[in-house]
Parts: sequence; C-alpha cells; structure tokens
Amino acid sequence: MQLATIFLGFVIFGFSENIKGPAIPRIQFDFMLNESQLGTLLSLNALGYLIACSFTAYLTRIWGIKTVTVTALGTMAVSGILIYFSHSYPLFSASYFLMYIGNGMLEIGLAVLGARIFVKNTGTMMNLSHGFYGLSSTVAPLIATGLMKVTINGYTLDWRGMYLIMLLLSVVPIIFAMFSTFPGDNVQHEERISLRSLLKDPVLWLMVLILSFGVTSELAVGGWLVNFLEKAYRWDTITASGLLSAFFLCFALARLLLGPLTDKIGFTLSLIIFSGFSALCTFVAILGGEGLAFLFAASGAGIAMIYPTVMALIARRYPKESDTAITVTVTLMGLGSVIGNYAVGGVIEAVKKLFGADSQLGLLRGLQAGYGIIGLCAALSAVSGLLLYSYLYKRKEII
Repeated sequence: MQLATIFLGFVIFGFSENIKGPAIPRIQFDFMLNESQLGTLLSLNALGYLIACSFTAYLTRIWGIKTVTVTALGTMAVSGILIYFSHSYPLFSASYFLMYIGNGMLEIGLAVLGARIFVKNTGTMMNLSHGFYGLSSTVAPLIATGLMKVTINGYTLDWRGMYLIMLLLSVVPIIFAMFSTFPGDNVQHEERISLRSLLKDPVLWLMVLILSFGVTSELAVGGWLVNFLEKAYRWDTITASGLLSAFFLCFALARLLLGPLTDKIGFTLSLIIFSGFSALCTFVAILGGEGLAFLFAASGAGIAMIYPTVMALIARRYPKESDTAITVTVTLMGLGSVIGNYAVGGVIEAVKKLFGADSQLGLLRGLQAGYGIIGLCAALSAVSGLLLYSYLYKRKEII
C-alpha cells in the first residue's frame, strides 16, 4: 500500500505538471498574454510550489506523512474544480497557484516517504518511483491534447475541462493512502541534527545548486517546448505535443532502466554525466535547427536522473534528517524555478525586440535564446556536480 501510494502519487504529480504544455498556448490566447506575462504566470505558480515546500516538513512532523499526503492530493483535486470555473484571469491565477501548493506538498511528502522506505538500493528505488512520474509525463501531453478536443452534448471540454478531469484523478491515490501505514514518524527530535548544523554543510548547498539548475531545466521543457515548436517551426499542436511526449518517454525510460547504474558508479559522478548529456543535447538541438529537434526529446534521458539521484544522495548522507534536508533543498530549488521561468520569458521578449518584435526571424531568435536558458541550466547543474565531486573527493566521502 505504501508503494502504491508513492507510485500513484508520482503518476498524479506527472499529470498535473505536464498537461500544461498543450494548454499554455490556449491559456495565453484566452487571457491575451504575451511571452513575458506567460513567464511571470509560470513563475508565480512556481512560487506557490515554493511556499508549500517551506512548510510541508513541519506539517509532516506534526500531522504525519499520511495526513500531509492526503491533504496535498485533496488540494490538487479542489484546484481542478476551481480552474474549470475560472473565467477571469485573477481567479485562474489563484486556482493555478493552489494547484502548485498541492504539488509542493505532494512532492515533499513522497520524497520523505521514499527516503524512509528505500534503505537498500536507494538509487534504483528512487529512480524507479520517479520513473512513474516520467511515465505519466510521457502520456500527459497527448491525453491533454485529446481531452481538449472531446465534445460532450455539444460542449467542448477545452483546457478547463481537461484540467478538471485530470486533477480529479487525485482521488485514486488518496484511497490507497487512507489504507496505508507510514513509517518513521516516531524518530525523536533530540536524535536529529539541527537545521543550523545542516546549513553549515557545503554539500547541502552544492546539492541545492545541482537540483535548482537541473529541475529548472526539466520543468521549463514542459512549459516551453510545445510553444517553441509551434511558433519557431510552425508545427501543429499534435506533432509538437508528440515530441514533448517523446521527451518524457526518454525521461521515464532513463529513470526505470538507469537507476541501478547510479548505485554502481556513484550518485555524485552520475549527476555530472547525466546533466552534461542533457545540456549537450539541448544546445545541439537549438543550433542544428528543425532537423535535429529530436535531440530535445533525447535530452530528457539526462535531466531525468538529477532529481531522484539527489534525493538518494540526501537519504544516504542525512538518514535521520532526510525530511529537513529534502525541504531545504527543494524549497531553495523552487526559488530557482521562479527565477528560471521568468528568465526564459524575459529573454524571449528581449531578443525578439532586438531582431524585430513583429518578424518571424525575431520570434525564432527570441525562442532560441529563451530555450538556450534551459540548456544553460543543465550545463550549470553539471558544473555544480563537478564542484561537489571535488569537495567530497578531498574528504574521501564520495557517495
């Protein structure tokens, strides 16, 4: 029942995060938003995620993981109902913000639960559980595209109806969570290392950098790839969504198949290799033009490994303080996501004006430059991994 809760929880998390790809252009049209405003919207919602991460570990210690997990999933279901009825931009923004509050709570809850359960083959099991996020992310854009076109009694679901249906699926893992027992809530507070001591550890801050750059790159793909392909190369929505699904297929397969490799070669070295691979694929895809667009999908195989491998590293290095360490790293990572999404939208607008705001060339160069930020984040994640490896190697603490 615990595994079912974790696996299904990640399935729902993948849906809620990645159905936005095909929906973003419609949301942008309905509310008449430019790229900069769109980047701001995504950043504000990442801020909701950040806020949730900041208090979830505290709630976990007070309520227990079970209550936190059920509350998170319930919040996401309610947000789906509110999004469906949001016909004004302020209500839509608030509803989307609430969904990310639920997302943040769910991610911390699942990560803490995984850290407590997966005491053996940590890298393999962390990647396997996160692989379910990848699997749902693979089909999410295609399901979203299909649902938006479904007509019931003359009424087309569109993006609002699609969000309603997908987020109401949160009820399924709630049922499993209600019948589960959750371990680890009986660890005494005096057995824990203080937050101040954790914050003095340079390893924690280097993991924050790796995670921030890596996850910013990962999440930005879901928000910007379909938009990029439709506007830069004039792809239709189905074809563009198909490539986004291919990205998440590579993403899911990497987590399902390459987890044992991280246990074998070490978590720190794995972070360098995989984030570097993702950066290389992204830059070559941008510079190579439409003919190499498939490399956007291939980059998913590298960036997929960053988050679960960092979680496995945390579980190994801080076995009794995993909830606090996870909260610190994920909260600061959320701050990086806010800045990252805003940077992508801002760079697109700035470069568009430089090359001609109303020209196709200006739009193409703007989108290429904005998407380059995604590749840059992956590259900076690899650089941060090198710094971590160097620090741990000197102290003979390589994990």
